[in-house]
Amino acid sequence: MSLKSDMIHEAVFSFQTSDAGLIYESVLPEADDESGRSFAEVILNSDTEVLLRISAKDIHAMRAALNTWLRLINIANEMKEVIDS
Repeated sequence: MSLKSDMIHEAVFSFQTSDAGLIYESVLPEADDESGRSFAEVILNSDTEVLLRISAKDIHAMRAALNTWLRLINIANEMKEVIDS
């Protein structure tokens, strides 16, 4: 999916992990929550890669979206580690 027409900032992150499918499934429900100022797309690119693409109207919305999404992915990864231990 490409940038929405009014989104001028974009960031793309690639996360390489053997638990890509689990992390993808755990954060995917959050992708349905569109605030209007930012948009996030989560893609399971392969068995070992999750892509996160964030688009935002302004730098403030970008910062907020990055904080939220990077935290969500980190928490999903940490929870997987706790469950495995």
